[in-house]
Amino acid sequence: MEANTKTSMEPFRPLANFPPSIWGDRFLYFSVDNSELEAYAQAMEEPKEEVRRLIINPTMDPNATLSLIYSVYRLGLTYLFSEEIDGQLVTFYCIFVKLIWQTDLLLVTRHADVFNKFKDQCSGKFEECNNIDARGMLNFYECAHLGINGEHILDEALVFTKTQLKRIVNNLEGNLAEQVKHALMRPFHRGMPMVEARLYFSNYKEECSRYDSLRKLGCAHFNYLRLLQKKELYIVSKWWKDRDFQRITPYARDRVPELYLWMLVLFFEPQYSEARIITTKIAVLVLVLDDTCDAYATIEEIRLLTHAINRSEFNALEQLPEYIKPFYKILLNVYAELEMQDGRSHFINAAKQAFQELARGYLIEAEWTHSGEVPSFEEYVKNGLTTSTYNVLSKSSLIGMGEIVSEEALAWHKGNPKILKASELIARLHDDVKTYQFERERGQSTTGVGAYMKTFRVSDEDVAIEEIMKMIESAWKDIKEGCLKPREVSMDVIAPILNLARMIDVVYKHDDGFTFPEKALKVYITLLFVDSAPVY
Repeated sequence: MEANTKTSMEPFRPLANFPPSIWGDRFLYFSVDNSELEAYAQAMEEPKEEVRRLIINPTMDPNATLSLIYSVYRLGLTYLFSEEIDGQLVTFYCIFVKLIWQTDLLLVTRHADVFNKFKDQCSGKFEECNNIDARGMLNFYECAHLGINGEHILDEALVFTKTQLKRIVNNLEGNLAEQVKHALMRPFHRGMPMVEARLYFSNYKEECSRYDSLRKLGCAHFNYLRLLQKKELYIVSKWWKDRDFQRITPYARDRVPELYLWMLVLFFEPQYSEARIITTKIAVLVLVLDDTCDAYATIEEIRLLTHAINRSEFNALEQLPEYIKPFYKILLNVYAELEMQDGRSHFINAAKQAFQELARGYLIEAEWTHSGEVPSFEEYVKNGLTTSTYNVLSKSSLIGMGEIVSEEALAWHKGNPKILKASELIARLHDDVKTYQFERERGQSTTGVGAYMKTFRVSDEDVAIEEIMKMIESAWKDIKEGCLKPREVSMDVIAPILNLARMIDVVYKHDDGFTFPEKALKVYITLLFVDSAPVY
């Protein structure tokens, strides 16, 4: 966290001395046999049809069907049976309104009034009991995370269930103990879907083994995705290596596997392979731009680079410092290659404009730091929604999603919907809370915590952080509300926005897990791409 010494020859540069990659060239040596991929795809076919028949089986008990659907969901298999599942849920909805008092709580989460049955009628508080049904309490706890604004009973339920689970967790054994420990660390609804699917294999063996066809399908599916995604990680790692980023931008964080993991959270389904590769490349460009503006360039160089990015022309190279030119060429080439795709020009232009807006946002932050100005919290958040990077990443994700994303969906996205603003707010503020000390030590005057303290005249940074965390929780409720039916666009368009918010919780829950990936992201990358795949 040092800055170089200012001399007459070399300008002052706010160097961050980021730690190097913990992976080296490991992922450059993946070798994926396409015949092995095809074998796993073939192995999925028979159990997939068996699971389909189970889902629509009219003779199966409705509770059993819903439990099966929930396991399908947890294993990341929903997209294979979307029509069948939607049809069954519509059928069961009316039936289960009548049976709501007897039904598993986790499967009827939208009827918040059901939780009143667990309250003491005199005190109005949730009743504690000595003999706790740990599995039921765990379901109750996961349920309580689905509350939206105004559902205060779910806020109460979350506090109650968390307290109860913490009280009993050390007395539990086996898979149930692991389930509760993991849920307390990271509730399923805020986890990374691909990782949560993998952990479901380990922690919910009974549920996975209830139907042999489900067990076989889940195993073959995960192994298929694992090979496909290792191939994608190899592709983006080689792209990064071939463009010599380590030499031309040595000051920037080398985090290609971590960025790929981040983009994997957008969507893990195989049909979005191209979208993951495209978005990871753009994420690399975003990271280099961020570190250039924040940890190397002078204010004048940032102004020149921002102007060049907004011109988006090769002849703008002449105005740039020599060290920035190679990066600028790569940036232009990436978008030029994308523009060669037929029928996606509107999506590419939207993503490109979002990148240009991001560059302007970074310049605004740099101007604040250069002048020593601490903006108002309102000004900071307005610009921070842009510098969260989630607008450019979510728009970039649309490029490779194919025909499922319509012009109407793009128009909805351009309208800056509430759920997107909530995801951006979570990204910006959660990042700020966990990187505040690091940035302050580097002499950065512009942080969300600092802006809050100035605007609201708060002298205690812990109080400011507590209030900001409340804003983050409120934004989560906006996201959950945006996922409810009726929706303006399909869940396929909304899901990447939701999942980006989930990844922020994964990365920044305890510290800056991206800059220092040893604690969280290393575990996830190892689980998905290094450890042996599950075998049943």
